[in-house]
Amino acid sequence: MNKYSKKRLKRLFDRLSTEDAAALGVFVTACDPDFDTSLNILRGLPSAGADMIELGMPFSDPMADGPSIQASSQRALKAGGSLFRTLELVRLFRETDDTTPLVLMGYYNPIYSFGIPEFLSEAITAGADGLIVVDLPPEEDNELCLPATRVDFPFIRLAAPTTNKRRLKIILQNASGFIYYVSITGITGTKAVPIKMVRNAVQQIQEQSELPIAVGFGIKTKEHVRQVTQIADAAIVGSAVVNTIADSLDVNGNSTNETIKKTLYLVRSLATGVRGTTRS
Repeated sequence: MNKYSKKRLKRLFDRLSTEDAAALGVFVTACDPDFDTSLNILRGLPSAGADMIELGMPFSDPMADGPSIQASSQRALKAGGSLFRTLELVRLFRETDDTTPLVLMGYYNPIYSFGIPEFLSEAITAGADGLIVVDLPPEEDNELCLPATRVDFPFIRLAAPTTNKRRLKIILQNASGFIYYVSITGITGTKAVPIKMVRNAVQQIQEQSELPIAVGFGIKTKEHVRQVTQIADAAIVGSAVVNTIADSLDVNGNSTNETIKKTLYLVRSLATGVRGTTRS
């Protein structure tokens, strides 16, 4: 078992708490647009300003995701992406970076097919720091959440604008790592983040939990990042990043000399929205 599992996330948020600062999280899909380009993007994200990485596990039916991330999953699968290849990316990333938290995000079907004990063992050994599974509610905690908890692998819960106080209490019961607040109703990348609603929701979560709170869905610009990180512990950007990857590809959907360069340039721009930001 990777001895750093769980600790990277904790170290990040503990440090930010002492600095009264917040983090930039960046989502990319594993193997998008291909394995080697994906690895090079991963390796470049921390120096570009990403404090935390969410690595999407390619899936044929990503129901919570909007067109941009759906397309990134399709590109990844076409390029040979799989859960096995995702874990291989994590292993290779850890050869050069042993500090940046990397959380796996996706859906239950590939994990179930892989095998729960096998997946948890491989994910921890590879160097992953937690897990977000979009389609497993608290009522299904016995499936994966509790097995992950037993091996000290953070299982990160999602809360949304439709989550009331009673439901939030249930969601928080077995949560660990941080709480992912979905800032919009609907799928990723389709609406702008409603700051006033986010502020109220974060305050409500803080009343019931001491876990850090990261906000995602709808965050596309450095100004969005700045606004969110004045409220929450982290802002997570996904669709804007995968759109940049998509826009850099050639007519056949292959990576170009601009793919890595433009993706990391965007992340550097997003990072200017959080550097020096203190929470209100």
